[in-house]
Amino acid sequence: KAVVSTQSGHYGRDSRIFLGRNKVMALSIGRTMESEYKKDLHKISKGLHGKRGLLFTNEKVEEVKEYFKSHKKLCFARSGSVATETVVLPEGPLDLPHSMEPHLRQLGLPTKLKDGVIVLNQEHTVCTAGQALSTQEAVILKHLGNSMAEFNIELMSHWSDGAFTVLSESGTAMDAADDDFGDEVIEDANEN
Repeated sequence: KAVVSTQSGHYGRDSRIFLGRNKVMALSIGRTMESEYKKDLHKISKGLHGKRGLLFTNEKVEEVKEYFKSHKKLCFARSGSVATETVVLPEGPLDLPHSMEPHLRQLGLPTKLKDGVIVLNQEHTVCTAGQALSTQEAVILKHLGNSMAEFNIELMSHWSDGAFTVLSESGTAMDAADDDFGDEVIEDANEN
């Protein structure tokens, strides 16, 4: 059985992906050489931080890489994401339901309701390319249907039969010191 750590997502009918608390997943496969389930699995657990998970599959590494390389999706950007384009709304009517007008005003858009149609009082710049999106900007872009982010999965590392391999440049950070887990303590039930 092979273990591939990923940025997040789903793969294959005969595969299983685990997304959850990284520290719990790391504990289950072993955080140190002494506690690892199989040889060198602790190296995988060092890379479990941020938005990462584990993919268990019997597929060949090259097949998994190709699958994830070809499966990318546009999605709505979240707060903190960097805007890929400048979005400017012109003065005039917006093609949104009239019931959204109070919400749009709360988000900072200069709107009014005129004959049941939401009207923008003046030109408004929602976001500027290269700058981080605020929560309000991300919500406005979502209401406008503007997909500014891309969902993709990056394979970071691979483990199979005791052999650990780093698959991406981002995965080189996994060679850090043994204690990447901070001060939080999670007790192993087998140690008690």
